[in-house]
This record gives sequence, C-alpha cells and structure tokens, in this order.
Amino acid sequence: MSFRDSDLLWLLLTLPVVAGLAFLAARLRRRATQRLGDEQTLKGLVVGRAAPWRATRAVLLLAGLALLVITLAGPRYGSRTRVLRKRGIDVVVALDFSKSMLARDVRPDRIRRAKAELTRFLEELGGDRVGVVAFAGETIEFPMTTDYAAVELFLRDMGPYDMPVGGTAIGRALIAAKRLLDRSNQQQGPADDSVQPARVVILITDGEDHEGDPEAAAQELADEGVKLYVVGIGSRSGEPIPTYSPDGTWTGYMRDQNGELVTSALTAENETRLRALAESTGGKYFRARRGSVGIDQIRREMRHMRQAERRARRVTVDEERYALVLLPAFLLLVLEGLLPTAFIGRRRRRRA
Repeated sequence: MSFRDSDLLWLLLTLPVVAGLAFLAARLRRRATQRLGDEQTLKGLVVGRAAPWRATRAVLLLAGLALLVITLAGPRYGSRTRVLRKRGIDVVVALDFSKSMLARDVRPDRIRRAKAELTRFLEELGGDRVGVVAFAGETIEFPMTTDYAAVELFLRDMGPYDMPVGGTAIGRALIAAKRLLDRSNQQQGPADDSVQPARVVILITDGEDHEGDPEAAAQELADEGVKLYVVGIGSRSGEPIPTYSPDGTWTGYMRDQNGELVTSALTAENETRLRALAESTGGKYFRARRGSVGIDQIRREMRHMRQAERRARRVTVDEERYALVLLPAFLLLVLEGLLPTAFIGRRRRRRA
C-alpha cells in the first residue's frame, strides 16, 4: 500500500493530543462534581450513567478522525493501465501565396489545387488543432483552432494578389509557423496529462526562395521538436505565370523588364534544398504528382504519429482506495453524533 500524500499522515500525531484533552475534560468534570458534595450521594441523585457513553463517544470520534486523516493522505493499493486523454496533433500549414503559384502545370493551377487538397485534408481531421501561415514576401497568420470551417473560409478567400509584398520568403514563413505553435501552447497552459502534443508544420511551395534564411528557421523548429513536412509543387521545365486584372479576368502572362516571358520551375537545386529542410527536423519531402500535391502522404505520416502517441500515453497508475476508508470514517463520526451523553434506564434496586 502507498499514499498519494504521505506527509498528511503526520496529522495522526495530533490524535493523542485530542485524547489527552478529552481525558483532561473528564477529570475536570469529575472534580467539579465532587465540589458539590459526597460522590456516593450525588450518584443517587443523578439519573443515568454518563461515563461509559462519554468514553464510547470519545473512542468513536478518535477512530473516525484517524480514518479521515488516512483518507486525506490518499491510500493506494493495486494498479491498472490506462490511456491518457487524447490531445491530437498541432498542425500549421504554411502555404505559398506568391504569384508563381498561379502557374498551371498542376490543374487547374498550383494554388487552387493546393487549396482543394488542404480542404480535403481538414475534413478528415478530428481533434487536431490547425493554424495557417499564408506567405509571399511577408506572412499573414490564422491562429490555431479546431474550427476547420473557419480555416477553409480563410484559405478560400485568400489569393496571391492579396499579399502585401511579393516574393517568396520561406524562412519568414517557418518562423511565423513556430510563433503560432508557441503562442498556442502558452494560451492553452500546461496539459492535464503533462504530455506535450506532437507538432507539425506542413510547407507547400514551389521552392523559389528569394530571401530569408530557411535553414536557420528549420533548425529552430528542430530544436523545439517540431517536424517539418515539405511539398514541392511545380514542373522542372518551367511554366509561364498568368496575370489577372482586379476583377479576375486573365490578361496574359508575366513578363520581365525586357519583355521576356517569366517562367516558374521546381528545379533540382530547389528540391534538394527543400528536402534538406525537411530532413533536418526529422520530417520528409514530397513532390506534387499529377492530380495531387502530396497531402495524402503527409496524412499517412500523421496517422503513424497518432498511433505512436497513443502507445506512449499508456501508463500504469495506482488504484485510489480512499473510498474504502472514507465510508467507515463517515459512519463512525455519524454514530458518535447519534449516541446519547448518558444512558437513562431503570435502576435496579439493591436487595437488603
């Protein structure tokens, strides 16, 4: 047998003090009675016998208090295996909203295909918190939530022309994702089961990084135990980037200052860099294929993470047995309160 808080057992040392005070009270009561006259004469005047009942009540009170102290200490006996409360996985999706994501080498285009895959991904989640970082040259963040409908609405209404600064800053996106995860943990507070949920960042980009230090940002994620999964989207040959008017009308293709057609390609060099970013955190790199952008592979990886997390949450705990002690303590205290101070009965006559 063990106790949840064995320090409370020191309270048992106060019981002899309580017993001593009860004995002292009885002595003082007897001396006060003796001052009134002869003890034998007073016994004949008093109806009932008080001393045995007072002693019985004192014993019941001390026993009840002793059991109550043991209950507060939390007695434990035996053990069992239980699974800690499921918390899910914290996921931040960092989606590239640069104008190169309008290229159509993935149908209907890179950005709309990525949004469609992410919407299907959100529909299959359950209990996982999701945040979004939309990035180009700067970032726009959507906080962590389990309201997937709100996340879908944010993704649906956001487009490359809504970004305040053009370009592609992967390093800033990863730092923003880490900031979202850290802020979410601070708002939630310590977990009841003292187990931190798994944390994942999903980066979807065409790999054309123009500024920032993504390697340093990925290292910061790795230091915090966050896994980075990267999806590279785009063709090797290069794809022209369409342009649109404010009302959404197609106006042609993007051209440089010399009038040359601007193309976007996921080069072998960019792929190597993206793969290195993912592997530095223990994550993986996936390349978008025809008809998908690699979300299915990430979904399988997260399923394995959940299974491993459930196994890690199985713990052996001691059985709490305080109820077995609390019940007799309650009964003893109730019985002590119900007993009379003295027993009044027919006094037997002494034979001459």
